[in-house]
Amino acid sequence: MKNAVSPCSQHVPVLLEEAVDALNIKPDGVYVDATFGRGGHAGAILARLGKAGRLIAFDKDPAAIAVARAVQDTRLSVVHAGFAHMQEALRAVGVERVDGVLLDLGVSSPQLNEAERGFSFRMEGPLDMRMDTTRGRTAAEWLATVEQKELAEAIAEYGEERFAKQIARAIIAARARGPITTTRVLSQIVAEAVPTREPGQDPATRTFQAIRIYINQELEELSLVLPQIVELLTPGGRLAVISFHSLEDRIVKRFMKSEAQPDKLPSKFPIKAADLPPARLRLIGKAQRPGSVESAANRRARSAVLRVAERTEQPMEHRA
Repeated sequence: MKNAVSPCSQHVPVLLEEAVDALNIKPDGVYVDATFGRGGHAGAILARLGKAGRLIAFDKDPAAIAVARAVQDTRLSVVHAGFAHMQEALRAVGVERVDGVLLDLGVSSPQLNEAERGFSFRMEGPLDMRMDTTRGRTAAEWLATVEQKELAEAIAEYGEERFAKQIARAIIAARARGPITTTRVLSQIVAEAVPTREPGQDPATRTFQAIRIYINQELEELSLVLPQIVELLTPGGRLAVISFHSLEDRIVKRFMKSEAQPDKLPSKFPIKAADLPPARLRLIGKAQRPGSVESAANRRARSAVLRVAERTEQPMEHRA
């Protein structure tokens, strides 16, 4: 069966074969692509599914949803929503358990390449940064009212920016002179506030990342969905996560490691270790990174990390 999705030429899926291989797809299985994007991973999953298989694709971005809904494949269901409430959304389309979930985190190449989305400091555009342009505050609206302390904390936490206080102070000072509504204005403010930067990195890189993550609540959504996925997976079902920066990867790594360990009780607790509930996940292999060829061909791939885990047992309430 041929790939049923024709991905946008602007977007090259990262770790495509590795991620889809990691799902260990069963032809009649039910799978979730939690970040459809432009359909690269989804198309590869559909190509491995049989007629009885099913794929549910999530995305916040209306542009991605439009691409997904144009796909002529009855095995594909589309959900215009973030994945933070995955269990609830799946129940609404009649799905209680799944055989695999793929999370391809972060911003996509089409989003970065569209100046009107406001994600990139390299192009002049309105300071929007919303994944879902139909709801929520834009970055410009947030910057117009945020307190300096909160702004500095967000830039430090989500951008891992050591000059967060200086940048926040400069933004608040600039705001007093006039509204900050474009990417170019913000990037210039940051460049003037940052005294030095690593070679090859734009001064605005970390600040733009931080504001984007804050506006879209990316780390909070990731933390919310991971426990849901464990509950959704059937025994042997796989979770594959591609992350693009250390904040995401740290959350995924710690969660998988924690779920791969059996419950721990105090040493004098009167229960044998063998009687404890087993770990709910089993780690599959080591973290994978793109090879030199992919990294050279796709700049975005250089920071990607793929982690995979497998569900080990049926949840207690569903055992016979």
